[in-house]
Amino acid sequence: MDHSNQEPILEVQHLKTYYPITSGLMRRVTGHVKAVDDVSFSVPVGRTVGLVGESGCGKTTIGHSIMRGIQPTDGAVIFHDKELGPVDIASADRATLYRVRRNMQMVFQDPYASLNPRMSLLELIGEPLLVNGIARGAELEARVSELLRLVGLSPDYMHRFPHAFSGGQRQRIVIARALALNPQFIVLDEPTSALDVSIQAQTLNLLQDLQAQFGLAYLFIAHNLAVVEHASDSVAVMYVGKLVEQAETEELFHHPLHPYTEALLSSVPRPDPTIQKKRVPLGGEVPSPANPPSGCYFHPRCPYAKEICAREAPPLHEHKPGHFSACHFSSELTLRGVGDLE
Repeated sequence: MDHSNQEPILEVQHLKTYYPITSGLMRRVTGHVKAVDDVSFSVPVGRTVGLVGESGCGKTTIGHSIMRGIQPTDGAVIFHDKELGPVDIASADRATLYRVRRNMQMVFQDPYASLNPRMSLLELIGEPLLVNGIARGAELEARVSELLRLVGLSPDYMHRFPHAFSGGQRQRIVIARALALNPQFIVLDEPTSALDVSIQAQTLNLLQDLQAQFGLAYLFIAHNLAVVEHASDSVAVMYVGKLVEQAETEELFHHPLHPYTEALLSSVPRPDPTIQKKRVPLGGEVPSPANPPSGCYFHPRCPYAKEICAREAPPLHEHKPGHFSACHFSSELTLRGVGDLE
């Protein structure tokens, strides 16, 4: 089934999520941590958008802001719900959120932390069905059996508890629970980072099979570019709360336009040990989103930085069709992609 149309299921528009910094006895607000700072992108129906960057860049905050687990400070998150039509998640009331969340789900990084150890698989996976009044009794058991089969687990396991399963199996349980209400869109927050490499591949293949079967759209949040390359149709790169580059996966991996993307790509391990990779070294530390540098946030670490970079923040600009970059010199630099770094 081809789900590759470009109609958006989710549109993130100028999203900002700031955390106040308080000090003194009166707890006065003296500044803000700009965890997400004016980010815009969209996720097409049936497609996967990868969101990558170093730890602390704001990717997980975006995931939680989209789900309204965290209240955004500003901006809009338009979700095209199959029943309600376009809904702005950022400003929706509680009753609307309750209905929309059936069609939006989230899979977290640590499967064990997101499973109640006192609940059996029947209770864990069946809970969304019970709460929403969709199934109970024998009908509930039948639906949980079906969901377990979908994710490659035996229905015989439904009366067991989370401690009886491996990390990979627990992640499958979490995915089954996310699928219980037939969602349109799932936020995957580092869904494979806690798993062994062989289990990572199995989980990614499962997610892709489910996407093809049900036309699911994914926002795939990760720091591992090798995983993102395998799993995503397009990739958005974040640095200190801002998007610095976005393009189709193959285009971004082979023809990066931002120096930060080039540096990230140079760190992706390749499976051939005979290849001597040319690393692009990144000096310095990731700046704090509470006190970012002037101009382009990346300029203190950028090997191509010039005076304008410290003075003016570059906008995210479309340099080629569908390829956006926030760098003053994207049209002048010749950066090395994955193939050029070998």
